[in-house]
Amino acid sequence: MDENIFDKVQEVDLKKTMETSYIDYAMSVIAARALPDVRDGLKPVQRRILYAMIELNNGPDKPHRKCARIVGDTMGKYHPHGDSSIYDALVHMAKDYSMMIPLVDGHGNFGSIDGDGAAAMRYTEARLSQGATALLDRLDKGLVDFIPNFDNSEKEPVVLPAMIPNLLINGTTGIAVGMATNIPPHNPAEVIDGVIAYMENPRITVRELMEYIPAPDFPTGGTIINLVEMEQIYETGEGKIKIRAKSEIENGDNGRKNIVITEIPYTVAGNKSKLVESLAALMKDKVFDEIHDIRDESSKEGIRIIIEVKKDRDLNNLLNGLYKKTLLEDTFTVNLLAVKNQQPIIFNLKSLIQEFVEFQDELYTREYEYLLDKAKKRLEIVDGLIKATDIIDLIIEILRGSTSIKQAKACLMEGNTEDIRFKSVQSKKDAMTLRFTERQADAILSMQLSKLIGLEILKLHEENTELLSSIDDYSRILGSKKELYKVIKTRLKDFKKTFYVPRRTMFTNISAKEYVEEIKIEDIYVLIDRFGYVKSVDTTSYLRAAEDNLKEFVHTILMKNTDRLCCFTAEGTMYQVKADNIPRCKLKEKGALIHALCKLDKENVIFYTSFEQLFESVLLFITKKGFIKQVSGAEFETNRSMMAATKLEDGDEVVGITLLSGQAVLSGNYKVVLLTEKGLSLGFPLSQVSEFKKTSRGVKAITLDKNDLVCFGKAIDQNEETFIYNDKTYNAKKVRNRKRGDKGQKAQL
Repeated sequence: MDENIFDKVQEVDLKKTMETSYIDYAMSVIAARALPDVRDGLKPVQRRILYAMIELNNGPDKPHRKCARIVGDTMGKYHPHGDSSIYDALVHMAKDYSMMIPLVDGHGNFGSIDGDGAAAMRYTEARLSQGATALLDRLDKGLVDFIPNFDNSEKEPVVLPAMIPNLLINGTTGIAVGMATNIPPHNPAEVIDGVIAYMENPRITVRELMEYIPAPDFPTGGTIINLVEMEQIYETGEGKIKIRAKSEIENGDNGRKNIVITEIPYTVAGNKSKLVESLAALMKDKVFDEIHDIRDESSKEGIRIIIEVKKDRDLNNLLNGLYKKTLLEDTFTVNLLAVKNQQPIIFNLKSLIQEFVEFQDELYTREYEYLLDKAKKRLEIVDGLIKATDIIDLIIEILRGSTSIKQAKACLMEGNTEDIRFKSVQSKKDAMTLRFTERQADAILSMQLSKLIGLEILKLHEENTELLSSIDDYSRILGSKKELYKVIKTRLKDFKKTFYVPRRTMFTNISAKEYVEEIKIEDIYVLIDRFGYVKSVDTTSYLRAAEDNLKEFVHTILMKNTDRLCCFTAEGTMYQVKADNIPRCKLKEKGALIHALCKLDKENVIFYTSFEQLFESVLLFITKKGFIKQVSGAEFETNRSMMAATKLEDGDEVVGITLLSGQAVLSGNYKVVLLTEKGLSLGFPLSQVSEFKKTSRGVKAITLDKNDLVCFGKAIDQNEETFIYNDKTYNAKKVRNRKRGDKGQKAQL
């Protein structure tokens, strides 16, 4: 081993290194990837895409370009990240259901509001939209600073010269490290009115601004139902907006009514298919019994989701349920977070507008400084050309007498006549007085002879007058904040006309109403055959059925369609199945296995009843080890699908359950009959059995011989003469009444 290797090892504080690295990473994500700049409202990837497109001469009046070319230029020159993330950002800026003013004009398959993805970038084309011009138009006038790109091979703008409040109009979402932004879109006209109101009165409050910007305006429409909370959201920059779909009621087929969804919440935009699928699933699972059918008839003309409602149902109640249990009502979490001077800050409505106005102040100041400088430079040239036309003969003489352009230029600028041949001494003296500026000298030297035409000379004088007027205007605007704001407001009003759209999202205050489950209550028969297949039929079908067809069913329970079927097993468990979950079948159809509905494993169901009947009755439990008890049916009230019905010793199980009315128990006319595996029987009055909790084991019913077990137990009327067990008929009269707990006697057939 190299002995010097340890000299190259450096000790590093892992904690400090991790902290520094993570902070660097976090700040990179915050400032350079995930969050928008408060000035132009764009994330870096969006800004770079738009700049790459303008560099490609891909404006709204130019042909569409392949998206692959746009993505390639953006990635290669300005944004060294994955091409899929760049393309996703490009596609997002083209979606009219995501942005109030789309910044990209897409051509081809850019996805849909249903949730369909965009085609691959090699198939789609794009160009800048008209809306993007409001962010890019004056990029060549020095309004914003440029910085080197990632490899110093290109220059890119720090921010775009946005002349409209893009951040509020289009909104944005982004997740950074430890923070997220979620800014809702707003109506362009309302936002511009709010900006103008702030410029006229910088002390305006958020509440006063809300007279112009009352609430967000989503491209997908819908209704904001918690307007009362908007002031707090706009004051703090945080909160939750509740958005509801917009619906209409129409007449349907066969006397039914239709709920027609015409606008969906903004949060579901790009996921409409899943919304429709979730509605259909709720109908299939019978969560809403009122729904007859659901279909999507949406087209390019707009959203149209049809919910067919069964006859004579409460439409408003159903809508309340749909709003509560589906995405037809959803929450948009507001977080007005943006980057200012490389720092993430939570703004409120007023401070966002204030930042935009300050940015406009800077942009327009730089624009008019640029225009003023340009006008002064042009005036300098025009003044020089006018002076030159007045002494054109002398200038021609200088040019003809000079041996180089440099010599002629020196004469025009400094009066240097050395080595220049003149026709007369006076001409030389006049030339020595010339003092044109360098810019004027260059313009004179490049002047065409056609400029000496009288009309052209007149145009120079007119341009001189116009330039002087423009310089006065520019100086006046730059010298007065009031005049500068006039220009900004005038241009904002022009943008308002250009991008005006009526408000799409309505707003109100609605308190959520509870959904009352509306079910038509009717009697049904639940039929169970010897193999455990269960089904339900309506009373009409049952009563019309032939007696022979009903013989195959070993259990028949009359119950309500709102009730539950209770299944007691030999293992001491009770399972419940909602009547709605039992297949409604024709008499000849098979139905479903009770084990599947109850999720039974290998337990053996020995008794069935409806919960309504159970609740008002008493259950008599008898186990094979000879224990007995009565339990009130009210003990079994539960919403769980499974519960312990009784307590059993190890190796014990339930062999008999009898459902008794309270009146039967009190009458004293019932006795308990027991049979054992060795053919012994015992009878005693039901009154000897006390009532216990379901968690109790009960009391001893019979004294059993060794290796003998109870195989049958039941409560019967004292007047009954026989009872049946295992297809054998026993003489009930010969099962004499004795004391509970006695030994059995020989059973008589």
